[in-house]
Amino acid sequence: MSKKAQDNSWEYEADLVVIGFGGAGAATAITAADLGASVILLEKAPFGEEGGNTRVSAQGYWNPSCPQSAKMYLKALSGPHVLPEDIVDAWALEMCENNAWLRRIGGDPQEHQHPPVGIEYPELPGADSVRKYHHGDILGYSKTWEFLARSVRKRPIDVHYETPAHRLVQDPVSKAVVGVEARRAGEAIRFKASKAVVLTCGGFENNQEMIRNYLPGVLVCHTSGSPYNEGDGVRMGIEAGADLWHMNNFAGPSMALKVPEYPTTFSMRALHFSQLVSGAMIVVGPDAKRFTNEKYKLRHGKVKKSGVWATFVPPCPMYMIFDQAMLDAGPLYDGKPTHGWTQIMSGYRWSDNNRAELEKGWIKSAPTLPELASKLKLCGRHLMDTIRRWNDMCLHGEDAEFGRELMLTAFGAGPYYAVELSPSMLNTQGGPRRNACAQVVRPDGTPIPRLYSAGELGSIYAYLYQGTGNVGECFAFGRIAARNAVRESRQ
Repeated sequence: MSKKAQDNSWEYEADLVVIGFGGAGAATAITAADLGASVILLEKAPFGEEGGNTRVSAQGYWNPSCPQSAKMYLKALSGPHVLPEDIVDAWALEMCENNAWLRRIGGDPQEHQHPPVGIEYPELPGADSVRKYHHGDILGYSKTWEFLARSVRKRPIDVHYETPAHRLVQDPVSKAVVGVEARRAGEAIRFKASKAVVLTCGGFENNQEMIRNYLPGVLVCHTSGSPYNEGDGVRMGIEAGADLWHMNNFAGPSMALKVPEYPTTFSMRALHFSQLVSGAMIVVGPDAKRFTNEKYKLRHGKVKKSGVWATFVPPCPMYMIFDQAMLDAGPLYDGKPTHGWTQIMSGYRWSDNNRAELEKGWIKSAPTLPELASKLKLCGRHLMDTIRRWNDMCLHGEDAEFGRELMLTAFGAGPYYAVELSPSMLNTQGGPRRNACAQVVRPDGTPIPRLYSAGELGSIYAYLYQGTGNVGECFAFGRIAARNAVRESRQ
């Protein structure tokens, strides 16, 4: 157990101070505690909202079938980005131990389906290594996270909620990280780390300034994941002297509704690749023209252009335009709590007939297209031309512009409706660079003493991303970080 610090310059002390109670923080804390170390977990969110993106993901994790195939696949996913061989080796070997670790701590690994499903890039070498698992008998609904949280709480691990880390405390001479200064109710609290500090506090998906600075072509993007991921680990890492990597990589964007009343996005049913909804629907940009196949199956924000995978960059503002038949077909939003902060944590109950959201102003309406365009500050003539062209293509059964094959339904008579869409993402991958021992390193490659990291903060994924890879990496590098941090001498 952690304890009150004997040194009056600290309020608390433990062998390890772990910053962030999500999948990576849980794996780190559990592993360290099982090795006999005392652990403090600092969590920014209040009790009941911890868990980061692990809690609101689809609850799957990757356990590759073969380290060598997994290495080939990871290198192919990385594209032009060359990863150090030793970190690829460490990742591949440890990822293949995820199921064994989960069983050791009392988990019940279940494969999503068999034969393997959900291989995002089957054409790449090593893709056959993808095997996706979850804890328990149900995929989704936070079962994997609930098991991790129970596993933390039954161990002597002190969790401090609503206590965001503010800065890393370093020895002035050696620059070793010796503790953390955090904030609680506006007061500074200092936590001494006798062995090491481990950063597991997620990415910067809810920090608009970092999004503008680091994500190419994205002026704004809202998260469907944890609103508490605001880039704190990136900032603290920079202040401590860390190098950064993979800062331009993220799982997005998609197109979703963002309203001021809620911190995260609402995904629209009609834009899901697999869902068919009655009625007519298109998405237009600020020029009132279509710019994409609205039913395209994005691969975590990547699309194929000229034979090359690239980030999907939607224009802003953009609007989903639809007709009365789609409004009457049922809720525009699917609130089934399988993934997403809005679905799982906010629990908003969208009205069955969409009328409540119409009254809130989330849905705009007008009797004619020119009037709807006026409300949206779009060119009425361009919008009418776009709808006419769409209707003509539907009549001929072919989307000659973008090759859409689903929901080829023509617009009828008014009234017409619109929902403003925002770029949306689950998470970012960039952050402080780590090495094969999970140590955070400087630009020259040397480790910052007693500082480690795990999870999506400084993730290994440099370009393309395989679903369930982040949670798998949380487990893998959480264990690597814990094992190496516990070996540090006490100070």
